[in-house]
Formats: sequence, C-alpha cells, structure tokens
Amino acid sequence: MNVRAVICDIYQTVLAVGPAPAQREDLWRDRFAAQFGHAPEVSLAAFETLTRRIIAEHHTRARSAGIDYPEVYWPDIVRTVLPEATPLSDTDLSDFLVDHAALTHTVSLMPGAVRVLEEMNRRQLLLGIASNAQPYTLRELDRALAQSGTPALPFDPALCFWSFAHGFSKPSPYVFRLLTSRLRLLGIQAHEILMVGDRLDNDVEPARAQGWLTWRLGNGNGRDSGSWAELAEVLGFSPNALPPSA
Repeated sequence: MNVRAVICDIYQTVLAVGPAPAQREDLWRDRFAAQFGHAPEVSLAAFETLTRRIIAEHHTRARSAGIDYPEVYWPDIVRTVLPEATPLSDTDLSDFLVDHAALTHTVSLMPGAVRVLEEMNRRQLLLGIASNAQPYTLRELDRALAQSGTPALPFDPALCFWSFAHGFSKPSPYVFRLLTSRLRLLGIQAHEILMVGDRLDNDVEPARAQGWLTWRLGNGNGRDSGSWAELAEVLGFSPNALPPSA
C-alpha cells in the first residue's frame, strides 16, 4: 500500500466496545442523585425510551430537509428530556453524560491500535478520524488512553470528522468527500488515503467509493482486512520497530 494518510473509525476500531455493566439501573440512580441531589423521576430504561423518541423526531425533520444520514447533538437531547440538566454548565453536563455512557457500554483500547498508530505517526503518516460519535466519545477515548498510561494520540484536528459537530454521519459520501478535499489541499490524493474501520457499510464501502484504500478490522484475509498487527505487516512495519505496549 502507498499510504500517506490514515483515517480511523473509533468504536470497534480504536476503542473496543463491551456490554453494559450489571446493575445499571442502580448505578443510574446513584449517579443521578450525586449530580442533582435527588432520585431520578424516570428509570434509566424510561430515559432511554424518551431520548430515542426525541432523536427520531430530529431525524425525521432532518431527512425532510434533505439530510440522508442525520446526526443529533446528544447534550441538547438530554436537556430536552431532563429538566434538571438545563441549568448545568457544559462541563458538569459533560461529566454526567460520560458517566451515563458508561452505563450503556464499556470501552477499552483495541489490541494493537495504539502501537500501530504511534508508528504511523513516527513514519510521518497523517492521522485523522471519521466517527459517528458524540462529545462523550472524546472523553471515553481520553479515559481509555489515560488508564493505559498512553499519551494522547496524534490525530490532526483538521482531519477529524465527528458526526455530532456536523449534523450528519457516515455512511454519507459527504463525510469522505470532506476529508478527501482537506487532504488534497495537503497534496495527498484519494488513492493515498487509508480508511481503517470495522464496518463494511459505514467505513469500507463509502471510502472505496471515493477512491480510498481500506482496511477492515476483524477476522480477515491479511490483504485488506484483519487485525491492527496484520495491518502493520501489510504496511511493512517490522514488529521490532513498533513502540512497546503501554
């Protein structure tokens, strides 16, 4: 592969996603009471039902305006459903929402991801992100890195597409066209961009449609799919050249 820039998905690519913790309703009540000083009036299950309804309404309005793959801004959804959240500062709400996210799933660093990304950076490949995400995603990534003792990964902010910041999401071709245009301004052509993600529909197929190279994370053939370690081999990284695990 002749690669000069690498764009990564986050979930199931850089961050592995696991099941929600046990007793999450109890944890919801405890976290809510700690933040607001009283027990919640709605259960976690009811809260999730209400937010799904509001999200569906937002999506319907966005699609009627011509946005095929709409995205919401999660803090606004929560403020709509929970009156208690309205007066919170952005910082306090962010803390509450990253704790809530931990009640819906668990995350950890994907095996091999950090080592390979750090080696890509050492070899002067540009690194970016294309992720369907919310603000808490950035906090989850920071927490996972901190817990492993790993410094922040060298993603270029100008090459990072976070769906919550744009109002639309993958697999919209505009995600990939936007990043293609930004990289073209840096002298990098579409066939020199590698998309690394776990999904055919959201990552691989729309990236290929724009002329990108692709690598699908998971069990693969070692040519255009497989683990981070297999990708390193395809790119010609010697295992001994990779930085040690954190």
